[in-house]
Amino acid sequence: MIHTFVGNLGHFLVITAFVSVLISAFSYWKAQRSDEIAKPSWLSYARIAFYIHGASVFGIVASLFYIINSHYFEYHYAWSHSSAELPVYYQIATFWNGQEGSFLLWAFWHVILGAILINTNKFWEAPIMAVFAAVQAFLLSMILGVVIFNVKFGSSPFILLREAMNAPIFQLNPDFVPKDGSGLNPLLQNYWMVIHPPTLFLGFATTIIPFVYCMAGLWIGKYKEWVRPALPWALFSAVTLGIGILMGAYWAYETLNFGGYWNWDPVENAIYVPWLVLVAAIHTMITFKKSNNALKASMVLSIATFILVLYATFLTRSGILGDSSVHSFTDLGLSGQLLVYLLTFTVLSVWLLAKTWSKIPTSEEEVSTYSREFWIFMGAATLCVMAFQVIIPTSIPVWNAIVELFGGISNVAPPADQVAFYSKWQIWLAVILALLSGTGQFFWWKKVDKQKLKESLFYPAVISLLASGIIIVVAKVTEPAYILLLTAGIYSIVANGKILFSLLKTSPKLAGGAVAHIGIAMMLVGVLFSSGYSRIISLNNTGMIWNKDFPEEMNTKNLLLFQHETVQMGDYSLNYKGLRKEIDGFPGYVSTSAIEAFGDQRKVVARKDIEWNGKKYFSEGDTLVLDNPENSFFEIEYSKSDGKKFTLYPRFQINESMGMQVYSPDIKRTLTSDLYTHVRTFPDPESETEWGEMEEVTVKVGETFFVNDFVARVQGIERITEIPQVTLGLEDVAIKARIVISGADEDYIVEPIYLIKDRMIGLIPEEVKDVASKITFLNVHPESNSFTFGINTTQKEWVILEAVVKPYINVLWTGTLIMVLGFAMAIRRRYVEFIKMRDKGQEE
Repeated sequence: MIHTFVGNLGHFLVITAFVSVLISAFSYWKAQRSDEIAKPSWLSYARIAFYIHGASVFGIVASLFYIINSHYFEYHYAWSHSSAELPVYYQIATFWNGQEGSFLLWAFWHVILGAILINTNKFWEAPIMAVFAAVQAFLLSMILGVVIFNVKFGSSPFILLREAMNAPIFQLNPDFVPKDGSGLNPLLQNYWMVIHPPTLFLGFATTIIPFVYCMAGLWIGKYKEWVRPALPWALFSAVTLGIGILMGAYWAYETLNFGGYWNWDPVENAIYVPWLVLVAAIHTMITFKKSNNALKASMVLSIATFILVLYATFLTRSGILGDSSVHSFTDLGLSGQLLVYLLTFTVLSVWLLAKTWSKIPTSEEEVSTYSREFWIFMGAATLCVMAFQVIIPTSIPVWNAIVELFGGISNVAPPADQVAFYSKWQIWLAVILALLSGTGQFFWWKKVDKQKLKESLFYPAVISLLASGIIIVVAKVTEPAYILLLTAGIYSIVANGKILFSLLKTSPKLAGGAVAHIGIAMMLVGVLFSSGYSRIISLNNTGMIWNKDFPEEMNTKNLLLFQHETVQMGDYSLNYKGLRKEIDGFPGYVSTSAIEAFGDQRKVVARKDIEWNGKKYFSEGDTLVLDNPENSFFEIEYSKSDGKKFTLYPRFQINESMGMQVYSPDIKRTLTSDLYTHVRTFPDPESETEWGEMEEVTVKVGETFFVNDFVARVQGIERITEIPQVTLGLEDVAIKARIVISGADEDYIVEPIYLIKDRMIGLIPEEVKDVASKITFLNVHPESNSFTFGINTTQKEWVILEAVVKPYINVLWTGTLIMVLGFAMAIRRRYVEFIKMRDKGQEE
């Protein structure tokens, strides 16, 4: 049965939301242009239309999630991104996994933000909401899914599978509904993917507010007044977008295996650049409060931030980065529409800014080098240079496309080593930024006395040089760029710390900037050590080459671990225990030798009792459900000479969505460093095993023998009446031996079968990968009550492992929290100031 009602409802709500927001934009525009008599009526129409729009967007969200949650796989979106086995929290993640869902999430945040703006600032409501609703109309057009005059507008999330795919099955059966969906990419089945995208898109959405205030100020001639209400929102947008970016970085650190949290991928760059420009805009907006010189810069940067967000959307969703980024979306045919979206607001904002440029107030007073205004301006300029250095190379695919569009040929290639290329420039610019953020705090708005300035800077400079000198010697920092960055970072922390200490005694509410600067400086120091001085400790000192086909790095900087064999790695002894699985309802990991598959991909049977910390969770023969069957985990035990042990479980994933095998790390965290461990490769689990010659042993029940150096014991022999995929007749005989192999940490159960069927002998051996053996039940000797078993052995299971120490990475994460705290303090201060002015009737 095809459930068309909810899809039709959702599509109707999309059209309703689009039309109503257009009406709201037009009504707000008319309200702003009307006299005092007509204005209230137009405002009323505009508000009603926007609330209808908001209710419709909520309805679209509910309809799409209902389709996902109800497993209506006749819809292309549900089939493409979800599956019947996903828990609710991952179903939420599938909501924004596709382009249509992410556009909808963006529009959802706009609805909430628009409602807040309508109800908090009546003076600015008409002009800002006219622009706001126009932007929202363009955003809604991305999911409109209609064709007018053979031109497609948007991609609907409510399209049926049979309408999206030209598959033969739909010609035979138009009502065909798949039993399951394609599922969520296993890499995205992570708690960060539930909270990271909504946070990031809230950051995207909030960049519109400084933009619409600026556009409204230019429109109605309030060239200076827009800054005060826009500044708290700019701060909120910066901290939210920053948190979203760092959440993504932490997800990459935990999930991907490139060994870090930032790879200068084009999609990462496209998000990073607007954030830099937004932070620059905040600083010029703060400067403007004391001088008109920064007003034009504030306007340009506020507009540029929003335009760069639209540009980032175009880069990541048009498919233009398909060959240069693993994170970009494929093109849904919206590239032209996205380009129109970008160009419309770029042209509109540039035209309005140019038209009013001569009317914007400015100051004739020359900016003194000894003023805080100068230093903040220099900091904003540095942030813009950092953004410029990143966005130009990132845009190379766009340049190539433009040249080719006009019939030319462009073979300009993005940087081959993007990490080295971007980092070498960003480090030096970060040094300048840290020095500016520390020194600028000692200036007030008017020119300061040089002698007093020297006195203020003396102690922070001396303390910073001493502290950084000690750290440089102890931590063995040798690179000149790193030495300067460390010194500048320490200086920024000390200088801002001095300012913070003074403000806490006099005006704590002014301390947000100092706190945020301390946090950012700590982040720079954390990045310096965790990335610049990460240290591979899994060095191959044996002189052996693991495989001539492996890259040189894998042969020289990775360790080969055979199962159950101890290998020394620096201060650690490593022992690879084997492959593990996650079981639903079980707190730990279960050895693959303790479970047996029986056809269903998600279900296995327990081959023995399964316990955890002395508590039995499953009994032998129980049917168990695998959590994420595509995931397997390598159990790696680390031991130190003092007897302390810990275990890491790096992950291996068969990722059908990406058509590849994916390795993810596990991390041992300490106060001073992270031990980052991931497996580089291991034997193909589907490859055919090469067995050695068979060794025969004859034993009785209860007797012991050796299996590949492990002690084994025949626990019992029993006749069985059922064998999977074998039909036994009345005269057929099947005997199963139960053999227990005692491993170092667990016992392994082996149950080979001796079969007489149709008067012919059949042997069904059983493998135990953990002991690299196969046991075959060869014969029964009734006269001596003994049994003969054949033992074949093979090479033990192995992994090639990389272990990296990332020193002082917690300085980065701690700095992030401190930065957020500083922004929160600044937001509160600016919002309180705005409320006070509004309550005094000076809200403009």
